[in-house]
Amino acid sequence: MAKEVICLDSSILIDYFRKSKKENSFFFELSNQYSSFAVSVITEFEILSGSNQKQKAFWDQFFRYTLVIPFDRKSNEEAIKIFHDLKSKRKLIDLPDLFIGATAKANDLKLATLNQKDFSRISGLELLTKENK
Repeated sequence: MAKEVICLDSSILIDYFRKSKKENSFFFELSNQYSSFAVSVITEFEILSGSNQKQKAFWDQFFRYTLVIPFDRKSNEEAIKIFHDLKSKRKLIDLPDLFIGATAKANDLKLATLNQKDFSRISGLELLTKENK
């Protein structure tokens, strides 16, 4: 089992939560290959702000055992570079995705996502997707 830390996008977590058979989720597949996971604080915000009280209990437990990476100055500087690059190509993505991608890239982490369409636009961001796992 690989020791590197993998950053998880919100789409991975939502897919895991919604599947009645967790073994059919991409996160379950990843957990068979990797032992350490992290999320951007932006992902934590997306998940918790969209949760009701019952769901929040599940996610509070999940985030208790998952590294939550802050959106710091280094992440912000990376986000600015990514923004200018995407703007010059006229291929902007939603700001939360930009911030999540920047956080992963600034911390030299692979990003696991089901949203390959948007995150693949970020130059130099290494993605783990169902297609390339």
